[in-house]
Amino acid sequence: MRSIQEIENEIIEEFSFFDNWIDKYDYLIGLGKSLEKIDESLKTKDNVIAGCQSQVWLHAKKNEQLIEYVADSDAIMTKGIIALLIRVLSNQNAKNIIDAKLDFIQKIGLDEQLSQTRANGLKSMIKQMKIYALAFNKI
Repeated sequence: MRSIQEIENEIIEEFSFFDNWIDKYDYLIGLGKSLEKIDESLKTKDNVIAGCQSQVWLHAKKNEQLIEYVADSDAIMTKGIIALLIRVLSNQNAKNIIDAKLDFIQKIGLDEQLSQTRANGLKSMIKQMKIYALAFNKI
């Protein structure tokens, strides 16, 4: 199992190949398109992340000691962002997810590129993923 930090470093390196944010946005959109399809039965009101400008559905399950996330969004850019978060946090144990600083967001400059509503949505996605980890940590 790769650590969260190793995955974050990989993402930082990937984003360093792009000279401008137009190319980085294209890359994010591609990540969103490659996100594994979520089962339609998981697109429920209970799985919608509050605080996002667009609709984002997030579901988590515990498999052995690891938490697996699946998600979808009706907005292609948001789908790319959640794809990044899933790549970093999925298949990790609860404690590592809870403790994750997610510095890669600042290091790739994503936080500076988001509108206020998208930045709030990003915070809401991270918060919900950590809430799932907290809940699974108690099981």
